[in-house]
Amino acid sequence: MEYMSQECYDKLVAELQHLIKVELPKAQDELSEARDKGDLSENFEYHAARRTHGRLLGKIRFKQNILANARVLDTTRLSADTVQLLCKVEVTNLKTNHKATYTLASPHEANIREGKISMKSPIGQALMNRHAGDIIEVRAPAGVVKLRIDSIQL
Repeated sequence: MEYMSQECYDKLVAELQHLIKVELPKAQDELSEARDKGDLSENFEYHAARRTHGRLLGKIRFKQNILANARVLDTTRLSADTVQLLCKVEVTNLKTNHKATYTLASPHEANIREGKISMKSPIGQALMNRHAGDIIEVRAPAGVVKLRIDSIQL
């Protein structure tokens, strides 16, 4: 089961529809055109079109699987008492005194430029179910980082 926001769910549905209605017919046409050019054993265009078509079908199946297992979170039922998916968390690095704000998101909508980190990332996992004022230790590639949770918002 994959929990996500309504925004992420809608985006995945739109991407899947684009792949099925636009990209797949185009790939099928390219495959047909390449097949019509004769000897398939030495036809580079045919093999390239087949690979492209196969990758596209894999992407479609992947997105269909994600959506089949998706559960959209009802944000009205969330609480800001503990860190949960879709919460905005302000933390302070205790070593450098640097403040950062993260929104915990599903792995499919994580985007560090927007401040959204995956709940499955090391920091995301360490923050889950914690309270404001808690101090956590995170094993990151750069070493162990101590963070203090300053605030939690929805």
